[in-house]
Amino acid sequence: METERATVLIVDDEALNRDLLEQELAEAGYRTLSAASGEEALQLAAKSVPDLILLDALMAGLDGFATCERLKASETTRGIPVIFLTSLTDTEIKVRAFRVGAVDYVTKPFQTEELLARVGTHIKLRREIEAHRKSKSTIQYLVEEISAERHAIVGDSPAVRRLLAQVAQVAPTDSTVLIQGETGTGKELVARAIHDASPRRDRPLVKLNCAALPRELVESELFGHEKGAFTGALQQRRGRFELADGGTLFLDEVGELPLEAQAKLLRVLQERELERVGGTCSFKVDVRVIAATNRDLKAEVAAGRFRSDLYYRVNVFPITVPSLRERRDDIPVLIRHFAAKMARKLGRQIGGISPAFIDSAKACDWPGNIRELENMVERAMIMSRGDMLDGAPVLSASQSAEPVAIPAQATLEEMERAHIRRVLDDTRWVIEGERGAARILGLNPSTLRGRLRKLGIRKSS
Repeated sequence: METERATVLIVDDEALNRDLLEQELAEAGYRTLSAASGEEALQLAAKSVPDLILLDALMAGLDGFATCERLKASETTRGIPVIFLTSLTDTEIKVRAFRVGAVDYVTKPFQTEELLARVGTHIKLRREIEAHRKSKSTIQYLVEEISAERHAIVGDSPAVRRLLAQVAQVAPTDSTVLIQGETGTGKELVARAIHDASPRRDRPLVKLNCAALPRELVESELFGHEKGAFTGALQQRRGRFELADGGTLFLDEVGELPLEAQAKLLRVLQERELERVGGTCSFKVDVRVIAATNRDLKAEVAAGRFRSDLYYRVNVFPITVPSLRERRDDIPVLIRHFAAKMARKLGRQIGGISPAFIDSAKACDWPGNIRELENMVERAMIMSRGDMLDGAPVLSASQSAEPVAIPAQATLEEMERAHIRRVLDDTRWVIEGERGAARILGLNPSTLRGRLRKLGIRKSS
């Protein structure tokens, strides 16, 4: 991406000086803004946020020193480097300029080469500092990406081959992708595969589970917030969009976003710019968005729970991840893949897998899909004796639970609520751990807690 031309704000109460500086800077390739007073400069700087300010020291009204003090007092303009222009050679004047926040000064009449050299140096320095600051903000995600074990999409069934063909089609583009599929089918793996095959692969893939956030924190997590924006906002915070700048943002369970956050997300997708919560300045972001959902977003639109304009904006390239029932031929290779992974995790040696175990697994429906299969293989690994993996007892127990008594006319949400409540009752409301409800349901604990809030499920007293 080509570096955008830098903008310089010229502040001088003499028109001839402004015209001369505008001409010299324009010929050197800079964009210019000009102000004839300190008051005008403050308004322009807050609105346009230039890359550098050339500020005359002695002006009528608000002089350069007072103007600089007010620029440095504002969160919006504090980081803009200021170079003073002065015809005075008194050392005290120059010292005073540094005290109020200037980074440099140029004495009038100036030499064009000197002026341009100082302007170029300070603009370059500011951009390097900004790049370092952004890198520091995303380092936790970069470390996570480097250290996390990466899994390929395992399988060779026709359904998986179609899925991989779609990934290969859309990955080289910057188009927004909507990944649909049941819980546990591996939607995050598909998002990672798209990112890893894209031109953004060397930038971070930042993830946000929309269902795991309280409503009051959703916008702050997405867009960031300014200090004092709300109670508890003790310092400025960058949101996931800023952290993903230049890379990819994966919005898991996007259908859980509240309507007010949906409106702001739509604006960012359309305009490629955002404002932090409590902020007044917009700034550009370069982010590719991949969204995922296990809900029927068309039905959510019809019910008024999801904006139609946002649906059409995220549904540019839809991908449906097949359920495990639709790719039963992949079950043997998936079992071997998970068995090898769990053997490393548990320090076990596995010499083989019982054919009866594989045949039984292929006959199951797997409502929790691949995540449920992986959890079952881990349980079987723990319970198996010797070096042969034979999880038939585990498999039979996990598939023989009595069906939930649900009215025939129940909605999907009512069915989900009843099933989650039954699993929670069976586990005595233990959410995490080997025997916890999250593992049985094939969900991350944070995702399950988000579903409990969404569905209004509370433990009976």
